[in-house]
Amino acid sequence: MLVESVPNYSEGRRLDVVDRLAAAVRDTVGAYLLDRTSDASHNRSVLTLAGEASAVERALEATIEVAIETIDMERHAGEHPRIGAVDVIPFVPLGTTTIDDCIALARSFGARVADRFGLPVYLYARAAARPDRVRLADVRRGGYEAVRDEIGDLAADRRPDFGPAMAHARAGAVAVGARPFLIAWNINLDSNDVEVARRIARRVRESGGGLPAVQGNGFMIDELDSAQVSMNLLDFGTTPMWRVYDEVARLAREEGVGIRESELIGLAPQAAFDGVATHVGVDAAAGPEARFAAAAAYLRLRDASPLMLLEERLAAARASAG
Repeated sequence: MLVESVPNYSEGRRLDVVDRLAAAVRDTVGAYLLDRTSDASHNRSVLTLAGEASAVERALEATIEVAIETIDMERHAGEHPRIGAVDVIPFVPLGTTTIDDCIALARSFGARVADRFGLPVYLYARAAARPDRVRLADVRRGGYEAVRDEIGDLAADRRPDFGPAMAHARAGAVAVGARPFLIAWNINLDSNDVEVARRIARRVRESGGGLPAVQGNGFMIDELDSAQVSMNLLDFGTTPMWRVYDEVARLAREEGVGIRESELIGLAPQAAFDGVATHVGVDAAAGPEARFAAAAAYLRLRDASPLMLLEERLAAARASAG
């Protein structure tokens, strides 16, 4: 059962700690570290790992052990919302793995780490046991401090799904969930008017009555002298990349501007680009590289490379591991 996980850790300034977290993944046989990023102002780091489910679970438990030893939430400060040293652990299906597989995995993993580490665990997204915990923002409401102070208060209704009704003395709590692959993707406009990008973002995102499973905002990218529609595609099976691109292009035309390019942040699965290739008429029998190339051209994807595909990156990591 092949899965991806994208755990977030409440440490982005002490890179020696992040090195230890990354090493815990690399040292786990069968788990592959595909990406790592750190943000000092958010004081947060994100690892991307993949492999067979059992190996990914072992790697994640190893990072939890490191995080409890090295991160003290009573001393943590940063701009990003968080509830614990290991703030969130999502499981994402890859290959033939289903979202139901990942829901079961998230729930069994959450119960196990709650018992092993004495961590309060909140289930979220598709794995949520309560409707008011589907959204991660609702689980994180008030941040670590609110969870610490309210977790044992019955009136506050912050009791965890697994583990003690008391924050871990150093590590706080953790959210564990299952979700489809999230694609972080930006479209840069042939305009430096940020208000245009903001208007387009408001109309394209689901919360503004736009496309399902799409989040968006508008920003000015000074180094490109370009206004940007920045988006998270929460479920490309519900709203494929080509539909988002076409809608942004349509809204841009209404504003009297064009699209300069798009850019992918991190990785995306082959299936997301296959959907674009099919939309533009590429033969289903064409090889994955040809289908990716056609999709990248349609999306005007900057610096397009097959290594943007999660499967290619995973294959490269496996080959490198020998």
